Amino acid sequence: MRWAYFLLVASALWWVAPPALAAADEPPVALIGVPGLLWEDVDPQVTPHLWRLAGESDLGSVSVKAVGTTACPFDGWLSVSAGVRSAVGQRCGLPPEPERTGEGARVPWFEGLRATRDGTYAGTLGSAVHAAGHCTAAVGPGAALALADTEGRVDVYAPEPAALADWSRCKVLAVAVDELIRPYLAPSGRLPAEPEALTPEQRREAVRAADAEVGAVLAKLPAGAQVVLTGIGDHGSVPHLRVAMWKRAEASGALLGTASTRRDHIVIVTDTTPTVLTAAGIPVPQTVIGLPWQAGKRLPLEEAVAELRRDDMMGTGIRNTTGMFFTGFAVVTVAFYAVAYYVLSRRRDARAVGVVALGLAAVPVSTYLVNVLPWGHGPYPIALVIAGVVAIASAITALAVLGPWRRSPVGPPAVVAAIIGLVMVADLLTGTNLQFNSLMGYTAVVGGRYYGLANIPFALLATSVLMTTAVAADRLVRIGRRRAAVAVVAGLGVAAMLLAGWPGIGSDFGGVIAFVPGIAVTALLVAGKRVSVLRFLGFCVLGGVTVSALAILDYLRPAPSQTHLGRFVGMVLDGTFMPMILRKLAAMLNTMLSPNLMPIVLTGLAFLVFAILRPGKISAGVVPLAFERTPMLKAGLIGALVSGVVGMLVNDSGTAVLSMVVAVAVPLVLYAGINSGDPEERAPGESPVPMKI
Repeated sequence: MRWAYFLLVASALWWVAPPALAAADEPPVALIGVPGLLWEDVDPQVTPHLWRLAGESDLGSVSVKAVGTTACPFDGWLSVSAGVRSAVGQRCGLPPEPERTGEGARVPWFEGLRATRDGTYAGTLGSAVHAAGHCTAAVGPGAALALADTEGRVDVYAPEPAALADWSRCKVLAVAVDELIRPYLAPSGRLPAEPEALTPEQRREAVRAADAEVGAVLAKLPAGAQVVLTGIGDHGSVPHLRVAMWKRAEASGALLGTASTRRDHIVIVTDTTPTVLTAAGIPVPQTVIGLPWQAGKRLPLEEAVAELRRDDMMGTGIRNTTGMFFTGFAVVTVAFYAVAYYVLSRRRDARAVGVVALGLAAVPVSTYLVNVLPWGHGPYPIALVIAGVVAIASAITALAVLGPWRRSPVGPPAVVAAIIGLVMVADLLTGTNLQFNSLMGYTAVVGGRYYGLANIPFALLATSVLMTTAVAADRLVRIGRRRAAVAVVAGLGVAAMLLAGWPGIGSDFGGVIAFVPGIAVTALLVAGKRVSVLRFLGFCVLGGVTVSALAILDYLRPAPSQTHLGRFVGMVLDGTFMPMILRKLAAMLNTMLSPNLMPIVLTGLAFLVFAILRPGKISAGVVPLAFERTPMLKAGLIGALVSGVVGMLVNDSGTAVLSMVVAVAVPLVLYAGINSGDPEERAPGESPVPMKI
C-alpha cells in the first residue's frame, strides 16, 4: 500500500509540476532578434559569430513589414507576439522595459496594447507556449514582448544575457540584441526620419557590438538548441529585407522560403511565430497568419549571402525609383496629350503621334519584361532598368507598326494589347517573377504583396483582354457572327478573370470584383444590348459572389496551402476582418490625391471626353472616327473603363488601377482613329454598327 501511495503521489506531482520541469531535458528553441541587421552587415571579418552561425544554418531574407511603411523594433517584436502584422505607430523605437515580478516580468501597458486596433492579438505566442505546458524565458524588453502571454507576463526574465542563470530551463526563450539599433534612436527613443543616420564606420562598430552579443548568447545556449535569428525591425525611414537564419540539426545551407510568400528565399515577420512554435513542437493557434519557414535549394555560403544581398539591393532600388518613374511617366503622358491636341486641332499629319501613342501604351508592360534581363548583376542596375524599359517599349512599338497587320488601323493597337495580355498571363502561370521587383509591380521590401496579380498588373490584364477581344469581336460582327463575337469576349474574359482570382495564381480579390462587370458590359455592348444601371449593379454583385466562391474554396484547403483569400474568409468567420478593411480603405483614399497618378487619369479622360464631345476642336474627329470604323472598339474601351472605375473603388491602390487603364486604352484608341482615314471622307451611307448604352 505504501508503494501504491508513493506512486500515486509521484504521478500527481508529475502532472502538476511547473512547466519548466517538463522541458528541462529537452534543448530549447532560441529566438534571437537583432533589429536592423542586413545581409550586407554579415561578414567573416566584421561579424565572425554571425558568419559562423550562417555557415551552420539555412538562410533567407525576412520582410519585416508590419502596418506602416517601415517597422520599428517595437512593431517587429509585437508582430511576432501576435502572429499577425501589428503596430504601435509610426517612428516608434524599442519596447519598454518590463516590470519585474519575482523571477519573471510583466510588459507594461499590455492590456492597453491589446485594446488597440493593431495590437489585438498580442500575447498569442506566449500563450501558446503556456498552453502546451512550457515556460518562457526572455532576455531584453523586445524578447519579453514577444513571449508575453495575453496578460503580458513571461516566466523568466533577464535584462541582459549575463543575468540569465539557466539557459535550458524553458523550452522557448527569446533574446533581444539591441546593440545595432540603439545608436540610431533619437533622444525621444524613436527611430530617425532619415534613411541612414550613422556613418559607415559608426554602423560597422554597432554591427561588431551586436555580433559580440550574439556570440555571447550562442556560447550560453545548451548543445542541440535550435536558433531562429531574425533582423526584426528597420533602422530608419527606408524599409529593407533583413537577415533570417535557422540553425537546427537538419540545416544544410539551404535558402529559406515560406508558403506565405511563395518565394524560396523570402519569409515575412509573422512567419517567425509559427516557425518557433513548430520547432518547439507546439500547436500553432488558428489566428496566426504566418507559416513555418521551409528550406529550399542549397547554395554555397558565399553564393547564398551574395544572392540575399542582391535581393535587398534590387528591392530597395526599385522601391526608391518608383516615385520618380511614375512622376516621369505622368509628365510624359501630359506632354503627349498636349502635343496630340496641338497637332490634331491644326489638322496636321498625326501619324507620328499615333506611333508615340503605341509606345506610351507599351511602357507599363515593358517594366515587367525588363526583368528578363539580369539587371541586378550590373554596376548600374537602375539605369539598366530604365534603359531596358525604353528599349523594350520601342521594340514592341516597332513590331506593332511594321508587321503585316499595320494595314488595318486597329492592327497595331491589337498587337500591343495582345502582347500585354500574353505577358501578363504567362507571368501568372510561371510564378509572377516579372511583376516581382518591377517598377509597376511589387517588391518584398515594401511588403504589400509577394506573389500573384497586383493592382496595376490587373489593370493591364483587364484592359488588354477587353481591348483585344473587342477588336476580334468587331471582325466577327462584320461577317454576321455576333453570337461568336459575344462568346469570344465572354470566354476569354472569364478565363483571364479566373486566372486573376484563382488562389495561388493571381489571388487578386478586388480584381475579380472589377473584372466581372467589365467583361459583362463589353459582352452586352457587343451583343447590341443596352446596359442599364440595374444590370451594371447586378454585374458588380456577381463579381463579389465570384470572388467569394473562390475565397471559400481556398478556405476549405489545409491552412498551409491557403492564400490571403482563404484567410480572409477565416477572419470574416471569427469577426476580425474590420481592421484590415479599414487599412485598405485608408490606403485607397490616400491614392486619390497622388500627384503621380491623378495627372494620367485626368489628362487621359479629359482628352477622351472632349475628343468625343468636341471632335472638331480637340482631335479632328479621329476618336469618333475610330468608333465608327471599328464599333466594337468602343465596347472594349467602355468595358475597360468600367473595370478601372470599379477596381479603383475596391482595391487599396485606388487611382493606380484607373490610371493604368487610361494609360493603355486611350492611346490605343487614338492610334486607331488617326489611322482610320479622313473623318470628312466617310463613304456615302457609311454608319457605325448600332450600340446601345
